[in-house]
Amino acid sequence: MNKYIGILVGLAFLSSCKSIDYPDRYQETPGVPTVHFVRYADKDVVISQAAMEETICIVGDNLTSIHDIYFNDQPAVLNTSYMTAHTLVVAVPKSLPVVQDDKMHLITRDSSVVLYDFKVLPPLPKVEAMSCEWAKVGEKVTISGSYLFAPLTVQFPGAPEIEVATSTPTGSSFEVVVPEGSQPGKIKVTTASGTAQSVFQYKDTRGMLFDFDGLTGLDNHGWNGHTSRDDDGTGVSGRFFQFGDGVKELDGSWEESQFSFVYWPGSWNEPENYMDGSWYTPRLCDLVDFTGWKNMALKFELFVPSSNPWNNTPMMICFGGVDLISFGATTKDIYGNDCAGQNNTYMSGNEAPRAFFMPWEATGTYDTGDKWVTVTIPLAEATKGWNGNTATKEVNAYSFASAWFFICNGGLDLPEATCTPIIKIDNVRAVPIK
Repeated sequence: MNKYIGILVGLAFLSSCKSIDYPDRYQETPGVPTVHFVRYADKDVVISQAAMEETICIVGDNLTSIHDIYFNDQPAVLNTSYMTAHTLVVAVPKSLPVVQDDKMHLITRDSSVVLYDFKVLPPLPKVEAMSCEWAKVGEKVTISGSYLFAPLTVQFPGAPEIEVATSTPTGSSFEVVVPEGSQPGKIKVTTASGTAQSVFQYKDTRGMLFDFDGLTGLDNHGWNGHTSRDDDGTGVSGRFFQFGDGVKELDGSWEESQFSFVYWPGSWNEPENYMDGSWYTPRLCDLVDFTGWKNMALKFELFVPSSNPWNNTPMMICFGGVDLISFGATTKDIYGNDCAGQNNTYMSGNEAPRAFFMPWEATGTYDTGDKWVTVTIPLAEATKGWNGNTATKEVNAYSFASAWFFICNGGLDLPEATCTPIIKIDNVRAVPIK
């Protein structure tokens, strides 16, 4: 066949295809739509509500007259491939409405609007944080997360459900009083969308490093003889550790006597022993498994009274393996690891990983309003050196053998400023956050 004749035959075929009548081909129609009901897209069950991003099927007449569709005040994406005169398959928008009227707005090309009652449910709630995880019964706390839309119920372990009528407009938090009977464990929140459980635990004792009531950290294990303090009526759970006395000035300089807490592992044995039965300080990585440290956080409760606020000087939370620091002065431990012995040079170097906790950074000054709050520092962020750059030594599970809390500018270039703070901490723990 002549190639030109072949081309003409092909064009004629395409032309004839275009003239074929496809009865299901989408064509926009005049008039207004009528909705009979809405069902799930994947099963024949009639519904009056659906979650964000859920795919639904609208059943009715003249649905091809719909040019736009809104759920509350949020537009949905129309795909004409999924539209016929009697069915329309569409995904509920994933954005929260600014104005919620619980209706679908079916809009035609000439801007006629047909309303249909349909409620959009937010996704399942997410319970991410509690203002003080060690709050006492009867204390008011704030629970934070996502899609925490009232009305909702919250349940502490061992206590009955509590109805909560008010939350923030964005569903980011709500307040509740810790009920009688509350026991340690995870908290549950139930909204119209379903029930979610917190990752954190109320009165969490998992991964406890320092509770200052008998575990490690009852006394300072370093050169400076700091000790924890008895509860003076302000404690969150017994004894606590306090930085500053409200008189001594904090100016960002190296001041260990008032503004540091040191924990070094080991003993005076030869070789270095962390568990000799009489006098020992175990490696923190013997107390807690830090294998998954990238998905863990250091948590502790913090109290900074309004009478003695804190400003301008970071709290460095520095970790070190026994190759950087140990209590004794030997060169090897019972496991054959190299030991650095007692020194403070690792603190001012860039090998040991650390976090810089600076809660005053946004406002210039900080206090906790005369109450205890929970601080969460992801260990994945505790990878800085003295100068604030990334630590030079690779971080692994055994990097968390020791800890040094030191309120000092370190190598950061910060403006000069002084304060006379009181900074109390308690229940220092390393826990999973994912």
